[in-house]
Amino acid sequence: MNLNLLDPRLIALVAAVIVILALVAWLFVRKRRSTTVDMRTKFGPEYDRAVLTHGSQRKAEAKLADREKRVEKLNIRDLDPTEHERFSKRWEAVQARFVDSPKGAVAEADDLVSSAMKARGYPVSDFDQRAADISVDHPRVVENYRSAHAIALRVGKDAATTEDLRTAMIHYRSLFEELVQVPTAVERKEVA
Repeated sequence: MNLNLLDPRLIALVAAVIVILALVAWLFVRKRRSTTVDMRTKFGPEYDRAVLTHGSQRKAEAKLADREKRVEKLNIRDLDPTEHERFSKRWEAVQARFVDSPKGAVAEADDLVSSAMKARGYPVSDFDQRAADISVDHPRVVENYRSAHAIALRVGKDAATTEDLRTAMIHYRSLFEELVQVPTAVERKEVA
């Protein structure tokens, strides 16, 4: 077979290969952008934190996807009404104690948030893992949780002011309220 570089069939074949490669590249970039937009939307500020922590969007997205897979394997559940009531009353008591014992109230708030997480099915042994797990379902308040926990750690070193303690309580409350909220009823569509 004699191949002439100016053969119209060869030119058409090369052009088709180039078009196919361009299309595949375009689809890949589009999917990548879609994934990034989805991750940014789902994780909010936690997405930006992950990018800073891991040094690139690709690594951050992989780590966030790993978190999602991990949490999917957990048996996370809503609190039943009795648990909701019990936790809510405990929170009210902790909050009331803040006036007389701010340091003690912050320590109790930290414990209460951990207890609520455990009741919902989140593992609570390691704080960093706990925060990562919480970020999947509660990405808007996980930074509050980290900040409150950092303040709680400073309490033991007498390095937290009363204003810091007040801030910690507010941060703990934001996560606590999400953890104990009663889910809104979801309408089920019957299939006929």
